Formats: sequence, structure tokens, C-alpha cells
Amino acid sequence: MTAWRIKEEWSKRAQELSADSYALYLAARDPRVPWYAKLLAAVVVAYAVSPIDLIPDFIPVIGLLDDMIIVPLGLALALKMIPREVMEEHRREAKGRLAEGVPRRWVGAVVVICIWIILLWLVAYPIMKRLLA
Repeated sequence: MTAWRIKEEWSKRAQELSADSYALYLAARDPRVPWYAKLLAAVVVAYAVSPIDLIPDFIPVIGLLDDMIIVPLGLALALKMIPREVMEEHRREAKGRLAEGVPRRWVGAVVVICIWIILLWLVAYPIMKRLLA
């Protein structure tokens, strides 16, 4: 297999993951999806779009591995919890919307960033309080 062919395969897989992530976002808002699947879907989508990773991307190899492992595993698990027909409907909708252009959800991005800031504060505040006491 040539390097060009490998690059095409990876690019195709990345596009599929992007479409599935968006479809998962749409499914998480569907009333036919159980609450626990919605919760997992929200966590997976938030992690996928979050600018903050468990392992920063600038760390060679390992930094990208978490995105290549955590997101697909989370997607696979969430997809098993969502009824097949509901997910297929949202996949078609996601592909249609993505074909029109990348949807921009600034409100969602702000919410994800606020959650990360709150989590960071919840961890850092007790540590700083002890260090300064």
C-alpha cells in the first residue's frame, strides 16, 4: 500500500468520525434516545470538540493517541446505546448539513470551555488554598 493510499484512507476515516460525531450530537438531542445514551453522547462530543485534551496534542505521538482512542471508543459505545434507526436518521441529517458547510455552534463551544474552567477551578482552588495557607 502506498503512502498516498494510506493518507486517503486516514482522511476518509477522519471525515467519517467527524460526521458520526455530529450525528451523535444530533442524536443526543432526540427524545427517542435514552437519557444514559444522551449523557455519554454529550461527553464524547464535548471531548471531541474540546480544545483541552487529557493528554495535550503537542506531546509527540501520545498527544494524538488519546484522540485516536478515546473518541472512537466513546463513539462506538454511545452508538450501541442508541436505536439503530434513530442513528441512521441522524447520520443522513449530519451528512446533509456537513455537505452544506461546517455548522458553527458558538454557544456549545462556550459551554464546553466554561465546563473545563469550572473543573480546573474545582481542582486548582483546594490545592492553591493549601499551598498558600
